[in-house]
Amino acid sequence: MGKPKVLLLGKIDHAHEAWNGLSDVAELIEPQSTTRADFIEECKAGKLDGVAAAYRTFVSVGITGLWDEELVSALPKSLEYCVHNGAGYDQIDVHACSAREPPIRIANVPTIVDDATADTAVFLIIGALRGFNTSLMAAREGKWRGQPAPPLGHDPEGKVLGVLGMGGIGLNMKKKCDAFGMKTIYHNRKPLSDEKAGGAKYVSFNELLAQSDVLSLNLPLNKNTRHIISTEQFGRMKKGVVIVNTARGAVMDEDALVKALESGQVSSCGLDVYEEEPKINPGLVKNPHIMLLPHMGTWTVETQTSMEEFCIANVRSALENGKLKSPVAEQADL
Repeated sequence: MGKPKVLLLGKIDHAHEAWNGLSDVAELIEPQSTTRADFIEECKAGKLDGVAAAYRTFVSVGITGLWDEELVSALPKSLEYCVHNGAGYDQIDVHACSAREPPIRIANVPTIVDDATADTAVFLIIGALRGFNTSLMAAREGKWRGQPAPPLGHDPEGKVLGVLGMGGIGLNMKKKCDAFGMKTIYHNRKPLSDEKAGGAKYVSFNELLAQSDVLSLNLPLNKNTRHIISTEQFGRMKKGVVIVNTARGAVMDEDALVKALESGQVSSCGLDVYEEEPKINPGLVKNPHIMLLPHMGTWTVETQTSMEEFCIANVRSALENGKLKSPVAEQADL
């Protein structure tokens, strides 16, 4: 029998040597399709038969669309593993993958992204608190700080940082914000051990909303977290709160955020993710007081390279040992 096939959905930008090295255990292939309809037809025509594992990137959704029931049912029956290059995997319907016979086992990148994403969150926290964005724009237009100058910003020292979703990224960010003299509170489904929390205080969801000067969203997107922050939740927050989101855009209702910014209930925000990427809500674009990044949380050479190398090692482990290095939580008992 020939080697199993590994399907590349997206591209390898850095770890070319590691990827090419997989050829000693697998045949490396790419789809011919560039649209979802064509990709599904390519699958149904049997052109991807023999694929045992798929390596996919976040942007490969432009080729395949979401991994929903329709796509999962069309994928070759030989496909046993999907390695996703990212921490968040909301583009994949894990339930549909688990329910298929045989199931498709999913892996993500659980920890490598922590440092770079936390750095991005800290940048957005400081920028939004200090109101740097208006003067960044004004300086490039030859207007110095602005005409008129912007309102005075706020120091991070003494501010309450609320973390919704204290996983690896939230913990990393908390340690960095300690250096700025911020006090951290958090809400998870379950409290962390005192040792792991590192001095952060566990509070209820409503207490988190009411007590935070800066609220950072660090939770995964799923059916339970979509729009977990919306009009009602903004109303429970301190007037003038700062919101930072480096998780997924749809955990927050962007239209409600625009209205909260316009009313002054939210004084500023720092966003790296959006509900309809790459489209950004026009109400956010026109607001000069907020910090907007185009999904750059892991946009570093070091992190991107490490993520690719980890995913490639995950594919190799699946093919050689029948086990993924980082199966997603929903498939822990699969």
